[in-house]
Amino acid sequence: MDENSLLSGLSDKMAKAIEITREDLGTIRTGRATPALIENISVSVYEGTQKLKVMELATITATDNKTLVITPFDGLIIEEMLKSLSESKTGFTSTIDGDVIRVTIPPLSEDQRKQYLKFAKVKLEHGRVMVRQIRHDGMNKTKKACEGKEISEDVRTRIEKKIQELTDKKNNDLDEMGDRKEKELLSI
Repeated sequence: MDENSLLSGLSDKMAKAIEITREDLGTIRTGRATPALIENISVSVYEGTQKLKVMELATITATDNKTLVITPFDGLIIEEMLKSLSESKTGFTSTIDGDVIRVTIPPLSEDQRKQYLKFAKVKLEHGRVMVRQIRHDGMNKTKKACEGKEISEDVRTRIEKKIQELTDKKNNDLDEMGDRKEKELLSI
């Protein structure tokens, strides 16, 4: 059992779990316009379905805290994009302005802010669960290697300590993300 490759693999998996959580948190409205709020909306075009995400159908930019501008790569699909935005039940107002779509984001009520904060905490907990599962897998591999006499008990203890340190660091990263999201949600 190679200690460095095990720790490197666990670190990569935990980084991926953190990135997934970051993307999930990005979809939660904070009262500020961000492309993540609408980039996963699907549009039926070209005999299929594609997402609005940057590089698929359009570029999405925030012009201010309340407005997103969608610039389609193909002007012929602008009506379909508007229709998909209207059907998405986001509560945003979308209008065509020349060759772009302007999406207006309404301000959040206090109840919405509290509800989104709870939702963010749930997403953060899912991130923590992913990190714990990865930690658990690493600990199991280390235990099996020790039982199979591939490594000594001292090496097992050292590796488990490093796995726990890595887990603690990733959990701190999640806590910092949660604190930032909470500040965004509670600032008016």
